[in-house]
Amino acid sequence: MTPSAGPSCKRLLTLVFCAFLALTMLGVAGPRELTPGVHAQEGGGEGGTPSGETTPEKKSMVKHMLESLGPVFLILLGFVSVSLIAIVVLLAMDLRMSAAVPPDFVQDFTDIVNKRQFKAAYDLARNDSSFLGRVMTTGMGRLQYGIEDAREAAFQMVDTIKSSKEQLIAYLATIGTLGPMIGLVGTVMGMVKTFMVLGQGGQPKPSELASGISEALVITLLGIALSVPAIFFHTFFRNRVIRISMDSANIADDLLTQMYHNSRKPAPPAAPDNRPAPTTAPTATAVKPA
Repeated sequence: MTPSAGPSCKRLLTLVFCAFLALTMLGVAGPRELTPGVHAQEGGGEGGTPSGETTPEKKSMVKHMLESLGPVFLILLGFVSVSLIAIVVLLAMDLRMSAAVPPDFVQDFTDIVNKRQFKAAYDLARNDSSFLGRVMTTGMGRLQYGIEDAREAAFQMVDTIKSSKEQLIAYLATIGTLGPMIGLVGTVMGMVKTFMVLGQGGQPKPSELASGISEALVITLLGIALSVPAIFFHTFFRNRVIRISMDSANIADDLLTQMYHNSRKPAPPAAPDNRPAPTTAPTATAVKPA
């Protein structure tokens, strides 16, 4: 069956949802090292805190980063990270060499063509949804007009499939570029908040200054952390799709040439019939009466 865009989009949406759910669970159920506030006894004591005050809460790194992001950058960076994970998983499943150029398909196709079962060979290629199967289906459809026409059609299909995969790979480069840009926006916003606190005059609170600086650094850190794997996987999958395209074109050329020459060969002569000819019973000679 020819693969359609519907199953791919559905699978991509499923991966996005699962990755977003995993990211949400990581943020909510992350390790938290919290020390509850301890209320001192009324009147206070030696070494104790004054009545009504609590000790500061010790937060984990995950919680601190989530609080520094804020709702806007949390949603934005969460969406970008989930999209990155979904695209990487989808490309990893589609661009496996064993799935794009199945060895079993090549072996079965060769055996069927050697037996001169061309209709069965065409059905085998049409029902195979792999990279090579789609290329062979297109090339065999033009084989009746000559081997050169079939090769050209097959190579055009290779370029078409390659272009569709490269469009998805291009999103990885986009994420790799957007990561530092989002981090830069967060840096500027965090520094603006810090200078707003300084501009109020008086003695600024260290906690308010730390909040703006922390926001700037956390957003920058996460933006760069998103761009690093995006750039790596962009190069990795771009090289993988080039290799798959070259292997598919070469194997398709060999299989089409083999099928073309087998179709041009005359049919093997029928096996001679060595069975003895049936013997006829001698006819009786009529005797005329005297």
